[in-house]
Amino acid sequence: MRAVKAGAVYVALVFAAGFLFGTVRVLWLAPRVGAPAAVALELPLILLVSWIACGWCLDRFLPAARPGERMLMGGSAFAMLMAAELVLSTVFFGNSLATYFDALLSPEGLLGLAGQALFGAMPLIRALRPNRRD
Repeated sequence: MRAVKAGAVYVALVFAAGFLFGTVRVLWLAPRVGAPAAVALELPLILLVSWIACGWCLDRFLPAARPGERMLMGGSAFAMLMAAELVLSTVFFGNSLATYFDALLSPEGLLGLAGQALFGAMPLIRALRPNRRD
């Protein structure tokens, strides 16, 4: 349960930052540079937030995390993120399921999905660092 709790906090922190970044991307950046370029510019920032939030969650909830716990944290966070995005798209923005899944297959959607996969893998990625603290 600690790993799922860590995943929930991790996704909440990154989702909040992503919501703010996404608002700027959609309303300001994308009209100027196009949607794929806007996502490409946003992605390093959200991955940096993910790196920091992941480290904080590991330190706070799983200080001696084994690979299985890291996988559970990242996997549960990824599942929660995808569910939150689906709900946001369909319930709050009124998109159909088909529209949501079609958007994932666009160039910017695939780039975002790759970033989301890295977000989910971040707890394991952090374990690969030499001289790691977490």
